[in-house]
Amino acid sequence: MCQLTLDIRRPIAVLLTRRGLVQEIIIGTDLTLSPTTLAKFRAGSRSLRGLRLIRTQLHDQPLNQESLTDLAFLRLDLIGMLSVLPDGNPGNLHLAHLLPPNGTGQICKILKATPFHQCPMLFDGFIEELEAELQVARAHHAVKDGTESAILVSASPQGRAEQEERLVELAELAVSAEVTVIDRMAQRTADGHQRYLLGSGKLKEVLIQTLHKGADMVIFDQTLSPAQSRAITEMTDIKVIDRTQLILDIFARRANSREGKVQVELAQLRYLLPRLSGKGTQLSRLGGGIGTRGPGETKLETDRRRIRDRITHLERALIHFARHQDQRRARRGRHGLPVMSLVGYTNAGKSTLLNVLTKSHVSAENRVFETLDTTSRRLRFPQDREVIITDTVGFIRDLPKELVGAFRTTLEELQEADLLLHVVDASAADIDVQITAVVAILQELNLDTIPRILVFNKCDRLPAHQIEPLCRRYHAIGISALQPSTLNPLLANLEAHVRSLMEGRGVAVTSQIQDDALTLASRP
Repeated sequence: MCQLTLDIRRPIAVLLTRRGLVQEIIIGTDLTLSPTTLAKFRAGSRSLRGLRLIRTQLHDQPLNQESLTDLAFLRLDLIGMLSVLPDGNPGNLHLAHLLPPNGTGQICKILKATPFHQCPMLFDGFIEELEAELQVARAHHAVKDGTESAILVSASPQGRAEQEERLVELAELAVSAEVTVIDRMAQRTADGHQRYLLGSGKLKEVLIQTLHKGADMVIFDQTLSPAQSRAITEMTDIKVIDRTQLILDIFARRANSREGKVQVELAQLRYLLPRLSGKGTQLSRLGGGIGTRGPGETKLETDRRRIRDRITHLERALIHFARHQDQRRARRGRHGLPVMSLVGYTNAGKSTLLNVLTKSHVSAENRVFETLDTTSRRLRFPQDREVIITDTVGFIRDLPKELVGAFRTTLEELQEADLLLHVVDASAADIDVQITAVVAILQELNLDTIPRILVFNKCDRLPAHQIEPLCRRYHAIGISALQPSTLNPLLANLEAHVRSLMEGRGVAVTSQIQDDALTLASRP
């Protein structure tokens, strides 16, 4: 290798397996592994790839940062730089290897350079010891069985404070999906499309930290475009998902009714379709023209066609569900009962409030997106007035458009409401953001014309002297669903709205009867 390097005046590298077999030969300094090598030697977040790289160099120089980055990013067993003497013989050998997770945050260890013929390292014993240390570190960083761990990343032109708020919410989503959050990272980027969202250098840094800390995946707070998703997937074996995929996974876990499962599957397929791609020539798409004709439909095209067919089938099923909803609403309208709907940000306490008001037992856990299926119950006031109160899926900022489209039939249930109870978590740090997000979704669904009452829930988490000024500022009613004694002002307000609504309906009915009588009297 040294003699050839001297002859061609270019570095030569060999990629060796643990058995000492040459897997690849690389000319130059660019270290890009072939797809075959990547597929055969996969690196996990808690294991090494099983390959070591030895590269020659014309000058005796220590390992540079680029080489150390390749070592950490590719999870190599070892990386070595061998200098070439002027006579073509090997000179000094510079070695480095990865370290298990440690308190110092150091990822690599650079060994002292030694002459090649005096190298004291016995590779077999070294790699066994390193793997044992990694296993011990893995035990210290282990999470409970059946759960995955992740590093959360926010990359946007927003300020640091806003990014931190979004990462807190993303962490709540991750916990709701039973994912253990190991670390969070925020990177301010220029506004505009980037191939890797972060830039290739910063993305490598994030992936290295993910591997070093033993995380199973990276979760981006931003929605990755299909091109970004493909580019990142080609760069690493680590699972990389975005906020939309995380929310879709939560919905898939929580959907119980047949209608809910259909809506979630439809949203998932709509998200997947533009991101579906094949790997290798056997899955590549065939186009027209000479040299591109094949024996038939490729696997990628077959998958796309099947997804489109499934989407069409699910859309028909939703139309069928919508007809049944129309029939239920028609029966409800014949009884003349007013309808009140609970809307608000996810985990604001809507289901808990429904349970307290109607003495129901709807599932109400302290986690985001606990409720997916619409639930309706009767609420009776002291003067024997009855209303139907409906609980719906919670909203969230930047609600994925796939979910808005798929859950449109469920959200249309709100169009029949005579009054919306906008429930807000009074203890939330970003009340304004949550209120704005809910109002924006209501406007998108053309529901902003329905009368609304703003209800601040979880006031028991606030100091007593802050509750009244906060409610006065937003013209809201302060309650705690866990303390029924605080609900009296809300019940009085609701009863007043129901009385006004029923009186208005009574006038309308009387007027209609009079008009019908006059019409009959005028006939010959």
